Amino acid sequence: MEYVRKLMDRVSVEGVKIELLNTAYGNGDTFLAKLDPRTPFLWYLYFGIAPWFIHDVILLFGLFFLMALTTMMSRVSPLIIGILCLGLLSQAGYLLIVSWLFGGGGETILPLLKLTLKLSVISLASITVFCSMDPEKLSDGLLSIGVPKQVSFGIAYGYRMLPSLLEEYHHIFLSFRLRGKAPERHGILYLRSIVYFLKIAVLSFYPLILSIAKRTRTTVEALETKGFSYAYQSPEVKRIKLSHMKFTRRDALFLAVSVIYVAALYVLAAQFNL
Repeated sequence: MEYVRKLMDRVSVEGVKIELLNTAYGNGDTFLAKLDPRTPFLWYLYFGIAPWFIHDVILLFGLFFLMALTTMMSRVSPLIIGILCLGLLSQAGYLLIVSWLFGGGGETILPLLKLTLKLSVISLASITVFCSMDPEKLSDGLLSIGVPKQVSFGIAYGYRMLPSLLEEYHHIFLSFRLRGKAPERHGILYLRSIVYFLKIAVLSFYPLILSIAKRTRTTVEALETKGFSYAYQSPEVKRIKLSHMKFTRRDALFLAVSVIYVAALYVLAAQFNL
């Protein structure tokens, strides 16, 4: 019962907000968080794209093991890992059921396993890269590789606003429940209650959208007052903003170990040729 209670505390609105804040700001002391932000992006060029073109099971399992290790090093929130596992399992199960309905047999399991491994490797690589950097570092990294300034700022701003918007949505949802009338009977399989809560969940988005529009306008006016547009168009401001970024031995070590590991995987896979 104690485990169930802790689990319910994590999936509550307050728990989700805390997990989001920890994901964005609570991993600054990890090895990957101390890397130059351009290093994870360079690393992701291979691990985020290459798995689509790999069909060897040994290679895929080896890459999956490496991604699981880097994800653990990034101290990714269990909530994010749980959502990822739920999505992968549901997708794999859906494809397996559909293949059987259309005449597939046991021979469909291996292709589905390969597809699931590919998705797992790419998803874990994405989580490793984007959860190992705080919003400011991620924004600077994107700006340094040529991403438009408005996009890089918008990502950092979204990181900061998401917990607040989640809490505001929760308050709106509770206000609808307080002013509304819940079904007197749950119905068969709690159908009436489910429909009631789904209706409130949808209606709660409309006040939230209006609040987001108001916040956005206030933010834009405040930024323009402080010279946001001029600063982001000035090369000198960009140079000063990114002056703290530099490659170190830690970056070279991380890339070198990754290259050696992948090369060893290719040699091992060539021996078995699965």
